[in-house]
Amino acid sequence: MTVQEAYRSAVSAGALTSDPAQLAVLPELERIREGLAAPVRKGLFRKITTAVPGLYMWGGVGRGKSMLMDLLYDHVSVPKQRRHFHAFMQWVHAEMNDARKRGVDDAIAPVAAKLADDVRFLAFDEMQITDITDAMLVGRLFEALFDAGVTVVTTSNRPPDDLYKDGLNRQLFLPFIDLLKHHMVVHELTSDTDYRQNRLVGSPSYFTPIDAEARTAIAQIWHDFSGGQSDPLVLHVKGREVELPQFHNGVARARFFDLCGKPLGAADYLALADAVRVLILEDIPALSRNNFNEAKRFVTLIDALYEAKVQLICSAAAAPEMLYLEGEGTFEFERTASRLREMQSDGWGK
Repeated sequence: MTVQEAYRSAVSAGALTSDPAQLAVLPELERIREGLAAPVRKGLFRKITTAVPGLYMWGGVGRGKSMLMDLLYDHVSVPKQRRHFHAFMQWVHAEMNDARKRGVDDAIAPVAAKLADDVRFLAFDEMQITDITDAMLVGRLFEALFDAGVTVVTTSNRPPDDLYKDGLNRQLFLPFIDLLKHHMVVHELTSDTDYRQNRLVGSPSYFTPIDAEARTAIAQIWHDFSGGQSDPLVLHVKGREVELPQFHNGVARARFFDLCGKPLGAADYLALADAVRVLILEDIPALSRNNFNEAKRFVTLIDALYEAKVQLICSAAAAPEMLYLEGEGTFEFERTASRLREMQSDGWGK
């Protein structure tokens, strides 16, 4: 089945709505599927793989980029992996640490070799570079993968030229952008429809009180987004680790104390807001002088989510205006309560 046939089948079944912008990218996806389906030539000592040019698919949140990449992934039969880009870099760092423990001087080389041996197709969701260490690694890693004939398809919310924008020593990162453009077709998905936002239109996003009904509703929303699949996501921020217990396709799920009960700060929450498009935050308690530090972190978290236009779905002990009724900080919390109200409105975040 071609990618176009698979897409039409999903539309006929009512699983998808036909979208002109999505239809426009299907030939690129089919080019990759067909290229990877071609027989691998064999040389005297090893297989000779001619790399199939990949695809860098970028555009606004909720336009169907991940869905289209998954459609291709499901119809590619070569050895393959699909990962969220943050999770992939987390794995790379772990593998490099293991290599260093074995006394390997160039720790990136065995990681690239292992990937090249294991896969011919790599699919990444939401490529973005925010960390100087990652910025220095990806160039060498991807160059080795491309040289080994690995085809890469990735989604992103920004064009290649905006990756690691305003980052430290960005001039050292620019050759990686040229490398991407050389080995991947860059395609902007320009749909006017935000399907992720539409999924939530008319649905509650703030549940109170925290009871069985709220927990059931949150669990159903999470299942709708994740399909029951998730992995932890660890963000590395200035030497610290920020863990999101459950993560899938840009949607994260955590409890209040996972994010506000630990000594995290603005940089951590900004990195979180950059990594996720939807945050499901459960069990926000009543706030007061008794949990003042947690309340301050919550304010900072909401500010970061608000500025990044991250969709927030949460369960809380009370309505926003009733969450923080006494103690130092009640006046400052009025802005947070207002933002929580605004973030519940249909169309917010577009």
